[in-house]
Amino acid sequence: MQSLPQLMPGDIGTAQAPGVTYSIQGDLVPVLTCQLDGSIPIYFEHHVVLWKDPGLEIGMHAVKGALKRMVAGMQVFMTEARGPGEVAFSRDGVGHVFPLHLQPGQAVLAREHQFLAATGHVEYSVSRVKGVGSMLFGSSGFFVDRFQAGQQEGVLWLHGFGNVFEKTLAAGEQFDVEPGGWVYRDETVRMDVQVMGLRTGIIGGGGRLVFNRFTGPGRVGIQSMYFHLPTSE
Repeated sequence: MQSLPQLMPGDIGTAQAPGVTYSIQGDLVPVLTCQLDGSIPIYFEHHVVLWKDPGLEIGMHAVKGALKRMVAGMQVFMTEARGPGEVAFSRDGVGHVFPLHLQPGQAVLAREHQFLAATGHVEYSVSRVKGVGSMLFGSSGFFVDRFQAGQQEGVLWLHGFGNVFEKTLAAGEQFDVEPGGWVYRDETVRMDVQVMGLRTGIIGGGGRLVFNRFTGPGRVGIQSMYFHLPTSE
């Protein structure tokens, strides 16, 4: 019997990673608070900052694939905070904020608009998923964010809508998720589109169900509130 998806940790009193001590608190709209020791920056989208220490330096953080992002109408730069000092983040939506500790070389793919923050040890780039958008939303695809730890452990914080559950797939194990329901997946997990036709049997009409099929090995994050991405033509 396959294992059930497990609820991700939500309220976190104190946790640590190289260069940062952090906590996550709040049930409805959670807040991520990070205490930087000054050895490593943290980067984020500018609109997610809630508060910061006055002495914390704020600057720009360049990302890979700037031209590709510009063509797609996406941000070319991230905002960066350098310590020592404290900074807090939150998204303007009900949901679940959770950490992913990435070991050196480990990479995950996350949906657009679910990124909250990451330590400077984590490289950020973007790639396009072609074909999926045309099958689901009448366009040619959408973008996913790729995060990979460098030579040190790094932390990625994501925001999911509703609650977030994690499913760990064995090699070759498959799992179908509603297209608006997944948040992230390990790079080792393959994603394909499954379209299932439905017929009523009454007047010959029908419809279809669309799923993203994930094939292990690796983890898949699932949110309990569907969120369908805007797509690019």
